[in-house]
Amino acid sequence: MIYRLAQIFFWLPFKIFCPTKVIGRKNMPKGAAILSCNHTSNLDAVLIVLNTYEKKHFLTKKELFKNSFISFLLKGMKCIKIDRSKSDITAIKNSLKVLKDGKKLAIFPEGTRNKGQQDEQLEIGEVKQGVSMFALKAQVPIVPVILNRRPRLFRRTIIAIGQPFTLEEYYGQKLGAEVLDEASALVSQKMHQLQEEVNEKYGKKKSKKEA
Repeated sequence: MIYRLAQIFFWLPFKIFCPTKVIGRKNMPKGAAILSCNHTSNLDAVLIVLNTYEKKHFLTKKELFKNSFISFLLKGMKCIKIDRSKSDITAIKNSLKVLKDGKKLAIFPEGTRNKGQQDEQLEIGEVKQGVSMFALKAQVPIVPVILNRRPRLFRRTIIAIGQPFTLEEYYGQKLGAEVLDEASALVSQKMHQLQEEVNEKYGKKKSKKEA
């Protein structure tokens, strides 16, 4: 209920103050899938929720649950709390249940916000093993999602949804470090490819002096 109410009441204000364009909507598959998103700011999840209708469960660091009101909202939005300092078995089980139930799980595989000082420096950081681990255990497709730059007031942000892909070449293999590293490298490659496509089409135009 809170999820839909948030979409209804906050869509227009964010449309005005943080205009957002979504491209590649048709790439979103039906049923279970993992959204692998780059992380530019604390508004990333909000913009994705408000600009894509289908409900998504975000894997969210436990630190954001400290404030009781924010915790209430996050739980209402079906966010899954995770302790990043350890192997959080409860978060893993809850995430796998989301996928088993045919729903979408959104993850920021860099693990933290990109600290680049300028939009042009927002390269994707190291892609950690979470996305590949969940995708292999649940055997579901991965959808790369890229925000072209850090959201700012009255400046349009592009959310690009890429073609889904699977890690089926690794299905049935033991999930050791080597397999997870290789699978994570493929996830990183797909995200970088989409980012390059977005930057090429929507990147900052060079002035005549810069050219």
